[in-house]
Amino acid sequence: MNPIPTASADGHAPASAGVVPALSISDLRKTYDNGVQALKGASLEVAEGDFFALLGPNGAGKSTLIGIVSSLVNLTGGRVEVFGIDITRDRDAAMRQIGLVPQEINFNTFEKPVDILVNYAGFYGVSRAEAIRRAGEELRRAHLWEKAEVSSRTLSGGMKRRLMIARAMMTRPRLLILDEPTAGVDIEIRRDMWRTLRRINESGTTIILTTHYLEEAEYLCRNLAIINHGEIVSSGPMKSLLARLDVEGFVLDVDGELPATLPVVEGATLAAADRHTLELDMPRTMNLNRVFAALDAAGIRVRSMRTRSNRLEELFVRIVAPAGEGA
Repeated sequence: MNPIPTASADGHAPASAGVVPALSISDLRKTYDNGVQALKGASLEVAEGDFFALLGPNGAGKSTLIGIVSSLVNLTGGRVEVFGIDITRDRDAAMRQIGLVPQEINFNTFEKPVDILVNYAGFYGVSRAEAIRRAGEELRRAHLWEKAEVSSRTLSGGMKRRLMIARAMMTRPRLLILDEPTAGVDIEIRRDMWRTLRRINESGTTIILTTHYLEEAEYLCRNLAIINHGEIVSSGPMKSLLARLDVEGFVLDVDGELPATLPVVEGATLAAADRHTLELDMPRTMNLNRVFAALDAAGIRVRSMRTRSNRLEELFVRIVAPAGEGA
């Protein structure tokens, strides 16, 4: 996909050799009528093709920022561009680049999934024949083809959320914004949705994800920004930000049962999660061989090892914790 810097008369921007971000936000400010300052000069950039996480505690400004980008909330100051198109100067052209999946289910549950998709595409000027073709494609990708003709109110919660993603993709957006897309669904459905989102991203669509499931952001996203009190307090590649942590956590599955007394490894912390599982915390600079040697000497055989999935949670807490709290 070629970057597009400015809008043309049809709402699409002409190609250029320059690299233009999918989303560019500069000094974004929003003060509501009641005096609440939700955004205080937030700036961030999302590259075309990225899978980007926007994280923050409740009330940090995430919803306001997403609302401004998707033109549901008016900005007070600053600048937002979508593929080089200024959302204030050319709102319609900018919005044609965006697909939005809100947190709440907001389609008519008495309609059939295929009708929801076809009618939605029609609102954006897609011909009925093309809309029907796209609906079949998106329903298959969302694993909903067998439910195409049933009442949507009979769908499970996870199916309804997949249907909302399929609906957003009907306009072939270049930027897909997902606001808590897996909230309230079980882990099996969540992981199935992760696979769907990865396929969408791999097809060239830029994705911005907000989520409270930090393991979801760590698994899916390459870059992230953390917002707190209306300001971007940290941003960059996921791997680089996680590398800030001076301690790594691992889970070790062992053969047999653990002994009553665990070996002591200087600089590291070993604790039994249960009779067959160890939790290990150790400095990033420490050599794992020291730990394995101590375990081997104690007769503990490690069967498998995995990184503990709360690394991003630890980083998140450190960054957003009020002064005097947290690490």
